[in-house]
Amino acid sequence: MPHIPPQPSPSRLTDFAGHSVVVGVVPGQPELVALTAASLARAIGGTLYFGYVDTSRITEEEYPDGTVRHVAIEPDLADDTWMETEQHILSHLSRAMADQGVRWEFRYLAGSPQRSLTHLARAVDAAVIVVGTRAPGAGARLREFVESSVALRLGQHQHRPVLVVPLSVVDWKARAPWE
Repeated sequence: MPHIPPQPSPSRLTDFAGHSVVVGVVPGQPELVALTAASLARAIGGTLYFGYVDTSRITEEEYPDGTVRHVAIEPDLADDTWMETEQHILSHLSRAMADQGVRWEFRYLAGSPQRSLTHLARAVDAAVIVVGTRAPGAGARLREFVESSVALRLGQHQHRPVLVVPLSVVDWKARAPWE
C-alpha cells in the first residue's frame, strides 16, 4: 500500500495567536517581505524566523531548533562564500528589523527550499510561512515555469498556510502594448 502523507485538516491547524512566523528570504530581496512578516508577527504575538535556503549546499543534519549542519554539494571544493552570504543577509535583516518591535532569529538552511522551510516551520511550531514573489522579468517567468514557485510547492507539500508578498504587480488599467 502506498504511503499517504497526512492531509490538511482542522485537527492539524496551528492557531496563529502566540505562534511563530517563518519567512523565506533571499539576498537582495526587497524589505517588504520582512516588514510584512514583522507586521504579522506583531499582530499574533509570535517570533519571526527568517530562513535562507542555499541550494548550492546540502543538509547533512537537521536539529530540533530548526538549524542545520550543511556542506557543499562538491565536497572537494573549499567553499566559504556561504559565510559572506549569511553576513550580508543578517546585515540587511538587522537594518530592516531595527524598529519593528518584534523578536526575530535567522537560520541559514541548505538544499530544497520547500523542504528546508517546512522543516524550520515544524521545528519552531510556526503557524504560517511567508515568502515573496520572484523578481519580474522573462528569465524569472521561465524559471518559475520550469521549477515552479516556492510558494506553490510549499502549499502542496505541507499543511501550514503560505502568505505570498507581491513584489511586482501588473497594472490591469494600463493600456496593453498593442493598443
